[in-house]
Amino acid sequence: MSSRALQIALAFIFLALGSWCLLFPSMVIELSFQPEFATPTQQARFMTGCFGAQAVLNGMILLTARFTPTTFLVFGLVGSVPFFAFNIWFTLVEPVLNAWMLLDFAGNLGILATGLWGWRVSRRELAWAGS
Repeated sequence: MSSRALQIALAFIFLALGSWCLLFPSMVIELSFQPEFATPTQQARFMTGCFGAQAVLNGMILLTARFTPTTFLVFGLVGSVPFFAFNIWFTLVEPVLNAWMLLDFAGNLGILATGLWGWRVSRRELAWAGS
């Protein structure tokens, strides 16, 4: 798989989950929060939509930017590790989110794995281009 294909895969993660939050914020709230927090108020829908809009923006940037090996590595680590902490905290320590947030956890695993894979592949592509 090429580094460009991996970059598109990264974009898809953000575009898919971000679009869901942006277009269906009430559904995201009702499915992913514990019952006592799953009230889709106007404020909650607004904040979920903002989160989704930022993810969609990030996905669009991923589609149009040129990634270097360093970009893949930093994006994979910085784009996933802090969110693992978020998932763990708000699912296990302070349980606001429910098991549906495993979708977000899976997305973060995908970001980490694709970032590391893209780093490796793009380094190899650069080496081939230089020889």
